[in-house]
Amino acid sequence: MLGALVSAVRFFWTATSGHRLRPWKSEYLRWRLETFTGQRAETIGPKDFWRLAVSERRQMYRFFKWMNQMDRVSQGKKP
Repeated sequence: MLGALVSAVRFFWTATSGHRLRPWKSEYLRWRLETFTGQRAETIGPKDFWRLAVSERRQMYRFFKWMNQMDRVSQGKKP
């Protein structure tokens, strides 16, 4: 659980570079949201960002858990 949280913070810190207080303005996250939802990146606003974050929180948790496992493997630790 803690490892997934650390992975989530690390991911958002990196993905929102330059837009940390407004993550929906991050070009990288907008592109990822566009590929995930099909909504045009330029139309994604704060309401869309937070709605998706809440509705897909389980899938995001699985993603961060997987990221933590991959970090551990890359460091030579058991997953």
